[in-house]
Order: sequence, then structure tokens, then C-alpha cells
Amino acid sequence: MTGLAELPLRPELVGEQPYGAPQLDVAVRLNVNENPYGPSEAVIAQIAAAVTEVARDLNRYPERDAVALRGDLAAYLGHGLTADHVWAANGSNEVMLHVLQAFAGPGRTVLSFAPTYSMYPEYARDTHSGFVTFPREHDFTIDVDAALAAIEQTRPDVVLVTSPNNPTGTALPLEVVVALVDASPGVVVVDEAYHEFARTGTPSALELLPGRSRLAVSRTMSKAFAFAGGRLGYLAADPAFVDALRVVRLPYHLSAVTQAVARVALANATEMLAAVDRLRVARDEVAAWLAGRGLEVADSDANFVLFGRFADRHAVWQGLLDRGVLIREVGPAGWLRVSAGTPEEMTAFTQALDEVLADDDVSARMP
Repeated sequence: MTGLAELPLRPELVGEQPYGAPQLDVAVRLNVNENPYGPSEAVIAQIAAAVTEVARDLNRYPERDAVALRGDLAAYLGHGLTADHVWAANGSNEVMLHVLQAFAGPGRTVLSFAPTYSMYPEYARDTHSGFVTFPREHDFTIDVDAALAAIEQTRPDVVLVTSPNNPTGTALPLEVVVALVDASPGVVVVDEAYHEFARTGTPSALELLPGRSRLAVSRTMSKAFAFAGGRLGYLAADPAFVDALRVVRLPYHLSAVTQAVARVALANATEMLAAVDRLRVARDEVAAWLAGRGLEVADSDANFVLFGRFADRHAVWQGLLDRGVLIREVGPAGWLRVSAGTPEEMTAFTQALDEVLADDDVSARMP
């Protein structure tokens, strides 16, 4: 059989591995920030009925621009948005890829602030875009003066900022977003994949869209909506921004099935989002528990907690896995990330971590 090394691969892809968190068959999976509470039987029945209906026309191409779905997404977001202000794709990953295809590319630069979402450099790589990062502060916030200096230095075509940030959970004040937009020569995208989990009073960059044609706000249904398997991400922006994404999207990129089941989920938004409050509580409780064990804990507005710091974080991660608990080895050196889960899952995690921390071989903290 031909090996990968024998194929004429693009040079920058040589030695690269496919992105993705480990998908392991363990009892407790707290590594990819999923909502552990699935849809009710009533919603499942509605989804099945919707799929049955569209199956009658699967010999035909789907509605190419998903206008009805985009209208439903606009209604969910509010802020006076319409279908013309919203774009949808197969997860926020594809949305971001569309953004870079439209506004980045060869000879252009994407700027972000590290640590942040680990897919950003891959979007840049796959669109032949330059990618640069500047560091966040020690508490993972973004210093406005440092950010403006970074923009002045790099003159980026795309700025990607995440709020709440992944993997730290840090929310971004709106005045920082305004400063970035005002200073940037290109477009600014605020990735709000985890916004529904933010604490009460945390503002959304959606408030800033009027009059800012180079600002976009991306969301996903994978997290709070308990719809990770449905693969639906979306973005809100000025209609001209959306038109730019329509230029680069592949024909019929959203299947009729995806559009139908996403509309069912949106029609049942109250139920699909019912577990958000429970997950906020679980997040805050595990953060307090971790701090009580003497660990450093990043302040989080998402459905996960970043904690550390360990001299050998992989040993801690492996110790948890050996006890049937899978979390994420991601972010700055010495830190780990755990998703908020059910009470049973969080109990399993805390019990397992207590055992791991009691093991002198893996518990050493970084100074």
C-alpha cells in the first residue's frame, strides 16, 4: 500500500496530524465541552418526523442558501437581525474557514491572541494565510494597548478573538472589541461559541454590529444547544459580509437533513437550552473545588474550567484516564481543561483527581 510520505503532499502538510481530541470509549468524557444532556423523546420524535419529510425529496438538491434556517437563527439571536445578517454552515469550523477563504489567503495575515482555540492556525494553514499570535495577560485577558500595538505591527486582514475564550473561558469586554474593530484594517470576528454559558450580565458582541460592517460574531449549536452531532454553526454580520461568504461556500454545503433538524432544535430552543443553568452551576462548583485543592483555576464564563499548573500535566491526564475519566490536555504548558458535566460525571472526576493528586509520582505542581 502507498504511504502518505510517497504522495505529493503540500509541503506545509508534511508531518501534520489530523486535528481532533481523543475519542475514547471511557465511562466519563469531559474533554470536548459537549452538553451531556440530550434532547427529550418529544424533540427526538420531531427530529425524526422532519427527517422523514425531507427524505421524500432527497433526490433533489437542498435549498442552497438555507434562507429559512438563517431566518430562524436570526430570530433566536434577536438584536433586530434578519436572515440577510446570518450565515450558517457545518459547524463554526466551516464558518471560520469561509471567513478566511473570503478575507485572508496568500499574502494576507490572520491575527489572534494566545492561548486561544487551537483550530485557528489550521484554518490559516488550509487557506494559505499567514498566522500570528500575541500573548494574552497572565490572567488570560487581552490588554488593549498591547493588542493595538500588535495590530499596528502586523496590519492583519482578519482578527480572530474568542469570548468566552477557549481554552481559558475568559470573556472579552465590549470596549476591547470596539478598540480592535476601530484599529483593524481588515475584518474582526468574535467567536462566541460558548456565550450561552456566560454569567448573567456578560454582554455579547452582537450589540456592536450596527454600523460596523467589518465586525462579525460567530456562534454554534454544538455546545449549549446539545446539538454537537447536528453540526451547525453560524455567524451574524452586515449583509455585505454575509454575501462575501456566499461567494466562497461550496454549492449545497448544508444538507436538507441538517437544515431540517437544526430548525427543529431552534423551534425547541427553550428545552434544548434547559440544562445551561445546571452546567453553569457545575462549572462554578468544580472551579471552587479545584481551587480548594490548591490548584490554579482560570476564571471561566464557558462550560469548562482550565486548571493547573502541573510539572507533568500528561501524567495527571493519564492518571485520570486510567480511572475512566477523559479530560483535555490543551492550553498553556502545565494546564488541563475539564468540561462541566452531570453530577455523576463531576463526582467521578473529583474522586479520580483526588486519587491522582495523592500519587506523588504525578502530583508535583509547577512553582
